[in-house]
Amino acid sequence: MTKYLISFPANAMQVSPADLAAVSEASHEVIREAKTAGVYVFGGGIDGNIAPVMVAADGSVTIGTYPQTREFDGGFCVLELPSREAAVKWAAKIAEACRCSQELREFGYDPES
Repeated sequence: MTKYLISFPANAMQVSPADLAAVSEASHEVIREAKTAGVYVFGGGIDGNIAPVMVAADGSVTIGTYPQTREFDGGFCVLELPSREAAVKWAAKIAEACRCSQELREFGYDPES
């Protein structure tokens, strides 16, 4: 089985405040479905209120991040699935619930993970 990252940036989700509760419930329902199906690994949302930090090999910490990931925010989940076709189906369910398209990425196989 392969692990897939399904995600979206925060600005992709254009939902009115009046619809936010319904979107939240719909997305939680898809996650409950994934858990029941035994394919859910983990997920969540990046907390935009907490600044990212860079941690060096010596343990030193600096505020900031790589320039190319400065805009990394939004929600994500990791599912373990038997095929890319299955991953596309789950991504479509999440896209419908969140009312925005989802980015789908496949993790490379690593026997140690």
